[in-house]
Amino acid sequence: MYYRFLGAPWVIVIGEELSHSGLPLCDAVVNLAGENVLNPFRRWGDAFCREVISSRVETTRTLAKAIADAEQPPRAWVLVTGVGYYRPSPTAEYTEDSPGGDFDFFSRLVSSWEAAALIPGSPARGVVVRSGVVLGRGGGAVSQMLWPFRLGLGGPLGSGLQPFPWIHIRDLAGIVCHALESECLQGVLNGVSPSSPATSNGTFAQELAAALGRPALLPVPAWAVRAVFGAERAVMLLEGQRVVPKHTLESGYHFIFPDLSGALKDIVA
Repeated sequence: MYYRFLGAPWVIVIGEELSHSGLPLCDAVVNLAGENVLNPFRRWGDAFCREVISSRVETTRTLAKAIADAEQPPRAWVLVTGVGYYRPSPTAEYTEDSPGGDFDFFSRLVSSWEAAALIPGSPARGVVVRSGVVLGRGGGAVSQMLWPFRLGLGGPLGSGLQPFPWIHIRDLAGIVCHALESECLQGVLNGVSPSSPATSNGTFAQELAAALGRPALLPVPAWAVRAVFGAERAVMLLEGQRVVPKHTLESGYHFIFPDLSGALKDIVA
């Protein structure tokens, strides 16, 4: 999808229209497309892997080509990917300059995704936002957890010690807008909260339970997570990365929800 804003509400255009008509006149393009990797109703196999790859890499490549072919290219081109680029570790901290992208399916996916966005020689300013787990109302990670936690049946996944890189949806949107409006900004921005490196999955479970006024006493065993999601996807839930938004903060972005308790209270209010 791409977003067009010319003094009017942003417009979403699907791939078919883009391939038939090319990229209309617009100030910026933002790509948020991607099949939900953690859909528990989809079995992890070759067909689903191809959908996951195509929805990210091919969609991005199509948009990049449309931008390159446009008579009047947009001024900015923003792609939202993920912190799966960085290798899971209980201790290492990663900034936007840290290496990654070459150790498993998901890291290589992010590398291919970001490579597909490159447009050599284009006047469009390119920004990549590597997002953590997005917390918000009406969807995403929290919506799938609310009912168990409201019933007092929530708890950490596995050991609960794994890092939990997170961001409030308003801050993710804020970083995208910041990238669009900052004419000199380009390159990679980590889309995670400043307090994210100190947050574990267990801390998240405790804070969500506290925001709901419920206990968090029932951990979900690692074997159960693997049984539902498969070994490949379970890594995303049972392991994590300590990601620091170094360039994001240096660029002048001010987080609306820098701490987890405030973010969760806003979401469950």
